[in-house]
Amino acid sequence: MINDLWYKNAVVYCLSVASYMDANGDGIGDFAGLVLRLDYLQGMGITAIWLMPFQPSPGRDDGYDIADYYNVDPRYGTLGDFVEFSQGCRQRGIRVLIDLVVNHSSNEHPWFREACRDPKSEYRDWYVWSAKKPKDANSGVVFPGVQKSTWTWEKNARAYYFHRFYDFQPDLNTANPEVQAEILKIMGFWLELGVDGFRMDAVPFVIAKKGTRTTLARSVERYDMLRSFSEFVTWRKSGGDHSW
Repeated sequence: MINDLWYKNAVVYCLSVASYMDANGDGIGDFAGLVLRLDYLQGMGITAIWLMPFQPSPGRDDGYDIADYYNVDPRYGTLGDFVEFSQGCRQRGIRVLIDLVVNHSSNEHPWFREACRDPKSEYRDWYVWSAKKPKDANSGVVFPGVQKSTWTWEKNARAYYFHRFYDFQPDLNTANPEVQAEILKIMGFWLELGVDGFRMDAVPFVIAKKGTRTTLARSVERYDMLRSFSEFVTWRKSGGDHSW
C-alpha cells in the first residue's frame, strides 16, 4: 500500500512547455528554459508540476496526437534536457506529473502506418477496424459541429478505423493485452527518467468498449486494467527512494 499520500495535499502547477520560457530564442518554450524557472516555481510554493504533452507530434491537437511515446519533441529539447528538468525538480522537492495520452495515437505514428500498410501486421489489432461503415458512425462524437463521424475510411488499409476524437487520432485498441503491455512499458520508461505520476487523458474512453457500441464498459476487466496501471506505478515507485 502507499502510505505516502502526497498527491492529496499537493499544490499542482499545470503548464505547457511550448508556451513557457524560451531559452534558445526560437520563439518556442523548451525544457532548458523551464529549468531556469524552477527556483521561481519553487518560490511560488508548488509541490508538483503537471506537464501537458511534450512528445513528438504533428501538433494538430496541441500535442495530444502523439507520434512517438518515447521521446521529446525536438522543439522542446532532448531526453537529456528532460532528465535535467526532472532532477532539478527532485532537488527542490517538486514532483513531476505528465499526461498519459493512450486512448489514441496520431495517425502519423509508425504503429498506425504499419497497421494500415499490412493487414497481417502485428499492429493491425492495436487499432479498431470495420470492413463496413457502422450504422452508428455518426453518434458518440466528442466535438459536435467539427467532427462528423467516429469512423473514417483508410484507403491503404481498405477499412474504416474508429476514433472518438478527430480523424487524425485513431483509437488504440486498449482491450488488446499487447496494447496494455505497451502502455505499461511507456509508463516504466518515463518513471525511469524521473516522472512521479501520470494524469491519464480521456479515461472514460480508455475503459469503454470501442467500436460499434460506444457506451462505457461495465465489465470488471476494464476497471481492472486501470487498477493494474495504478499498481504498476505503485510498485515501481515503492521500489526506489522516491518516498520523499
